[in-house]
Amino acid sequence: MKRRVVLALGAAFLVTGCGAVRDSRLNPFNWFGGARRRQRVETTAEAARDQRLLVSDVTKLSVDPYSSGAIVRATGIAPTQGWWDAELVARPIDENGVLVYDFRVFPPLTNTPSGTPRSREITVASSLSTVRLEQVREIVVQGANNALSSRR
Repeated sequence: MKRRVVLALGAAFLVTGCGAVRDSRLNPFNWFGGARRRQRVETTAEAARDQRLLVSDVTKLSVDPYSSGAIVRATGIAPTQGWWDAELVARPIDENGVLVYDFRVFPPLTNTPSGTPRSREITVASSLSTVRLEQVREIVVQGANNALSSRR
């Protein structure tokens, strides 16, 4: 009987502890919130060497934790159908802990119809290790016309 009481009390404390940790920085599921609009970051000479263009608009950004770090996923809208070889190209993390990704993509090789916005959506993702993630306070994904960010 005593054992059941001790187990019940232990379970109650464990659940209470989870609630306290839920809103702390120790909980990896709280590391990054929803995406917010942000001012674009200037393009560096190194970033300009990439022959791909920036996607027109970044419409969605999520940072999802997993066992070895986080996955940064972004969706953008191209001006027409047929854009290809999309990638999130990371820049070096700045002194404020901001990691900027340029959402790069090649234009179509031939003329293509514009189509619906849904038919022009492009989704890409990039993995961040736990070690690299420790240095990051904000993640920014930018296109030609806008940027979205997610902060700790």
